[in-house]
Amino acid sequence: MASKIKSVYICSQCGYESPKWYGKCPSCGEWNTMNEEIKDAVKSSVSVKTRSFSEYSKPESIEEISTENEHRYDTGNKELNRVLGGGIVKGSLILLGGDPGIGKSTVLMQICQFMGSTLKILYISGEESKRQLKLRALRLGVNSPNLFVMTETDVEIVCEQIKSVKPDLVMIDSIQTMNLTELNSSPGSVTQVRECTNMLMRTAKGCDIPMFIIGHVNKEGSIAGPKVLEHIVDTVLHFEGDKQMSCRILRAVKNRYGSTNEIGVFEMTDKGLCEVENPSVMLLSGRPKNVSGTCVTCTVEGSRPILAETQGLATQSGYGNPRRMATGFDYNRLSLLLAVLEKRAGYFFSNSDTYINIVGGLRVDEPAIDLSIAMALISSLKDTPIDEKAVVFGEIGLAGEIRAVSQAQMRINEAVMLGFNKIILPYHNLKGVNCDDAQLIGVKNIRDAFEAICV
Repeated sequence: MASKIKSVYICSQCGYESPKWYGKCPSCGEWNTMNEEIKDAVKSSVSVKTRSFSEYSKPESIEEISTENEHRYDTGNKELNRVLGGGIVKGSLILLGGDPGIGKSTVLMQICQFMGSTLKILYISGEESKRQLKLRALRLGVNSPNLFVMTETDVEIVCEQIKSVKPDLVMIDSIQTMNLTELNSSPGSVTQVRECTNMLMRTAKGCDIPMFIIGHVNKEGSIAGPKVLEHIVDTVLHFEGDKQMSCRILRAVKNRYGSTNEIGVFEMTDKGLCEVENPSVMLLSGRPKNVSGTCVTCTVEGSRPILAETQGLATQSGYGNPRRMATGFDYNRLSLLLAVLEKRAGYFFSNSDTYINIVGGLRVDEPAIDLSIAMALISSLKDTPIDEKAVVFGEIGLAGEIRAVSQAQMRINEAVMLGFNKIILPYHNLKGVNCDDAQLIGVKNIRDAFEAICV
């Protein structure tokens, strides 16, 4: 007798299952995320796979586990190696996400060209034909004889081919196109993405083969599919940046084999992605001079200090409710800084539309750029230019005080190396730092900082 078909509703964010539809997910609280999935009812007779006792893994002392043969594959790209923590670890599962056209497939093709000289690589595409892959390879100059391409969407066939070909590296483009024939749901659904990723993960770990998986993103910018997808993989990389600009930022959201604070900076060209060894120079290129509302700050991403330009614009509002907008900076943090500037420093923005922009497509979440954001806003409000040879960094507290930040000496050295001779920093950071080539000015509050930085 045919098995009964039943439908369930699964949350696309957390994977919560329910027999009926909800407008708001009872588990994660997200709205309009419950999608209907069709699946077979549980059969009465379930076959149980039995294994002998000798087939089970046995516990070992951690001191007896050897790591002598462990090494990382070099990708041929210093920026990518930095984000991965030194290279690709054997048996790792790496999820690469980003907006359409940001450069996900491009960077994988470039990896194939470098690593294909010594390793066998299997590139599996569910979105493009073999001819389309060949045309892209010709455009990027990829001609490695050890690169094998395959167009398939059935994940069971993909796993069988991986075990048969036994490549040194596998690339899946993309996980949303893969499907498991045993499931009735369509490709890209929560169930399909979760089960296909689980099967690929077991194959990667069982065969000790590193694997790149491309993941699509939704309109909010997060990786599409269930949140459990990011928990399954070992590393989650995310491309950031505006497609209309050449700068691309690769950030590690999760990394079991390295730091999550590192970023890689690339420039998109007609020949693919080129690594940028000194991102500060690129981010500061074209900076206007003697213009109000612009200020240079220094942020630290992992082990790398980066100079960035922050721009602020305060203009008279034509409506009762002024507009606030932040690009590359946390909107809630902007609202907090505006409240502190009005309450503690006496700079009123309640009748002004306020805009903040971090130039170059860089997104900064570090509190050390608070002072630079405040200086750019005050400069625009007063229409007073800021010294173009000055660098500002410091965290602003709710009492209007300037609090100390970490790695102040590293920030100072980076600023001096690029020719800046005036550095505004928290007063408490003056202890333990030294610089003979630039003037260090320690400030305790916002007004002192603005007076010290004005032309």
